[in-house]
This record gives sequence, structure tokens and C-alpha cells, in this order.
Amino acid sequence: MEKEGCFVRTVDSINKWVGEITSYLVLLLMVIIIYEIVVRYFFDSPTIWAHEMSSFIFGVSIMLGGGYTLLYRAHVNMDIIYNRFSIRGKAILNLITSFLFFSFALVLIWIGGKFAWESLKILETSSTTWDPPIFPIKLTIPIGGLLLLLQGFSKFIRDLAAAIKGGEAT
Repeated sequence: MEKEGCFVRTVDSINKWVGEITSYLVLLLMVIIIYEIVVRYFFDSPTIWAHEMSSFIFGVSIMLGGGYTLLYRAHVNMDIIYNRFSIRGKAILNLITSFLFFSFALVLIWIGGKFAWESLKILETSSTTWDPPIFPIKLTIPIGGLLLLLQGFSKFIRDLAAAIKGGEAT
């Protein structure tokens, strides 16, 4: 059996690609915020859209970046406890606690999907002066949840291999 299965490589590639693309949203966010600062404080001409757009961009980057963050093990751990375990011990602990992760991801997809669907059905807008559509932003909730869930399965497979073999979870 090869070290990593096709599923693991595919999911990792998708989340890597989505995470790298999404990371450019941070640059866009910075440009919008700098623009708003300049026009507000130097030209006394604030925008009606910059604050809301920056919130949208931030939310999308958080939702779509979850799988990427899990791929690179950048989510928060209880390091003071977790780092005391061997590689096999960490893998076993991950497997034992994985039901919490999977429960969270499934609820995110389920409830986020209902939330997004209701928004899509009415083509929801923000009801502000600018009034942009927000249903595309809400659609990133179940999509991000699905990316996170798939990356969780990939991590589960790695942890299972590390728990059985005792080696590094690739």
C-alpha cells in the first residue's frame, strides 16, 4: 500500500490550492482598508462600502481557509499537554477526539447550508445604504465546512496510519 492514498493527496491538493488563492484576499483587504483610511482622513470623504466589504472579505477568507489551516496543523492545540505525547500518542489522541471535530464540521455544513440556502432563495442583500448581495458570502459557510470536513478525513487517515505504524503522520 502506498504511503498516502489518492483521496488524501487529492484533498490536500484542493485545500492547498483554495488556501493559497484565498490568501490573496488578505492583500485585497489591506488595500481596501488603506484606501478607506486615506480617503476618510486625508480627503474627508469616507466610503459607504469599505467597512462592509472588508467584513465580507475577512469572513470569506476565514471560511475558505479552514481546511488549509488544518492541512498545515495551524489550528489551536493544548500544546502544554499535546506536546508531551509521542507521535503515536498524538495520533491516538487525535483519533479519540476526532468525533468532536467531525461533529463540528457536520453542524457547520448542515446549519450553514440551511442559512445559505435561505439567503440564496431570497437573493438576500445587506439592507445597508450600499446594499450589496450577501448570499454569495453566506454560501462560503457550507463550502468552507465541506473543505474542512474533507481535510479532517485526510488527517484522520494519516493519524490512523501513525497510530498503527507508530511513525510520523504525513
